[in-house]
Amino acid sequence: MLKKLFATSVFIAGVLGSAGVYAQAPSNPDCAAKATEKKLHGAALNSFMKKCERDAATSACDAAAVEKKLAGAARTSFTKKCVKDATTTRPAQ
Repeated sequence: MLKKLFATSVFIAGVLGSAGVYAQAPSNPDCAAKATEKKLHGAALNSFMKKCERDAATSACDAAAVEKKLAGAARTSFTKKCVKDATTTRPAQ
């Protein structure tokens, strides 16, 4: 139950924060904390945040696919679209 709640919150944080610029407004507090701990700046920070956010979204999307009882090609397609939607940056308005 706790894992499901964590995965859902990570997914929501990824979706809500994906519109921001990673270096200026980190959307995932865990990723931001890890980046701070590693003392990353500039391109290294951007690269790390993108990978961390993508990994978090993948984990959350996998959990959602399991919850929906998807398997095979349906699971792969769902997960791919879910991760893309969660990690795509939108232009600032």
